[in-house]
Amino acid sequence: MLAPALTKEEELHWLALRLIPGLGTRKANKLVAQFHTAQAIFRASRSDLEASGLPGSIAQTIASGCTFEDAVDQQQKMLETGTQLIAITDPRYPPGLKEIFDPPIALFVRGRIELLHTIMLGVVGTRRPTVYGIAATERLSPDLAQAGLTIASGMARGIDTAAHKSVLAIGGDTVAVYGCGADLVYPAENRNLAAQMAEKGLIVSEFPMSSPAYPQNFPIRNRIISGMSVGVLIVEGAQYSGSAITARMALEQQREVFAVPGNITSKMSWGPNLIIKQGGKLVQEWNDVLVELPAETRRALIAKAQARFAQIPLEIKDEKPTFADQISPGSRDLMVRLKPDTPTHLDELLETFDTLTSSEIIAALFELEMLGLIRQLPGKNFVKVW
Repeated sequence: MLAPALTKEEELHWLALRLIPGLGTRKANKLVAQFHTAQAIFRASRSDLEASGLPGSIAQTIASGCTFEDAVDQQQKMLETGTQLIAITDPRYPPGLKEIFDPPIALFVRGRIELLHTIMLGVVGTRRPTVYGIAATERLSPDLAQAGLTIASGMARGIDTAAHKSVLAIGGDTVAVYGCGADLVYPAENRNLAAQMAEKGLIVSEFPMSSPAYPQNFPIRNRIISGMSVGVLIVEGAQYSGSAITARMALEQQREVFAVPGNITSKMSWGPNLIIKQGGKLVQEWNDVLVELPAETRRALIAKAQARFAQIPLEIKDEKPTFADQISPGSRDLMVRLKPDTPTHLDELLETFDTLTSSEIIAALFELEMLGLIRQLPGKNFVKVW
């Protein structure tokens, strides 16, 4: 991991710069390009700042240094939560993000900072997914992570959460980009997931500590997901959804755009199907993504996979685990009956199998669920894990 590049004093100046009211991303980047450091910006005279194109009111705010008090509070919150600041001049800053039109001048990060320099793929979708959408996400995200990609998403309900959880479950790398402060949890039900992300993955936000999750923050957040990534995979989403916005941003940033095709009668498939119709890459399996990446990126992923495989003990490599010998014949029959994309109600299963009693069916379902082969949905519905 790259060594920290900011002293506490430098960090304080970057925080104070980030907190200047009315100083947008593009104006801030113009200042950094001219003065090179946050400290140099605050040392500049008001006339020098105005000469760089700043309005007089913003130049006066910078010259007065009135945001340093809030910056001290921010620094204390960062210390309490283990959050670090990555300035755009910091060598740890994601290289791909620097290339976009309006990169954040600073990122607040918690967790494994080294993931900022890995090869990322954005996986995003609707907050109200279908069973099919969840199944596709839980299949593709871990497969792509095992291929060496770091899965970036937005920690929202639905597809984003499924992507993060399924990658963490296999020990893969994943990054969550927040639309609020890095010390908050949104949505609240993801509190446990956020704790796991801070320990095993990475949380990223451009918003100051304790910033609420305002609706307007999320489209702003989406450009970071696509900007850090080599491409974006859209699983489900309506035609004008947030995931569609992310896809458009990815195209503007000259990133690859991928989509999982969906049922043409489902509103949640309009977004991905339209993306494919307009030239996005159709994805049925993980390799559909990898073959579209630049040759240099593919070589890096192959080298990473080879290095990881070399570290696995020989006895583990030779194992070929199978559930066929572990489950009962009744459980195998249930596995054949269940589908990954269509829920089957318990009553339907009870009516289907004449050879099994209701208690045997319930026991078999419990067995399969404990083995991770099926999943129970609300309302006593069951689906096969894809």
